[in-house]
Amino acid sequence: MKNFMQEFKDFALKGNVLDLAIGVVIGAAFGKIVSSLVDNIIMPLVGMILGGVSFSDLHVVVGSADLKYGLFIQSVVDFVIIALSLFVFIKVLIGLTKRRKEEEEAAPEEVNKSEEYLKEIRDLLQAKKVD
Repeated sequence: MKNFMQEFKDFALKGNVLDLAIGVVIGAAFGKIVSSLVDNIIMPLVGMILGGVSFSDLHVVVGSADLKYGLFIQSVVDFVIIALSLFVFIKVLIGLTKRRKEEEEAAPEEVNKSEEYLKEIRDLLQAKKVD
């Protein structure tokens, strides 16, 4: 039992698991913000453009079932906005990472004087071995 608890502690405290947990919490908060944007700003504007239609009221009654397809449309819009936001965020992040990597590769390697002298000595010693 003690070995199991130690393994679980090692797993739970790894950096990747903590990063994932933070990402899930931030993602949930971001989802709420996008849902509020869609529910309170975008869909009322779309409804007004379409002649005063309230998407949250759109439904069809089939037997005893109430099919609220207007809420489904809002959920689809939520998803599209979240997916687009994540795509743009990841695209920008990859671009910044790529740019930083290119800058690091393009930066000349600084060599101090003692390293330069040691390289010259090494080269001279290798030249003497060849002779």
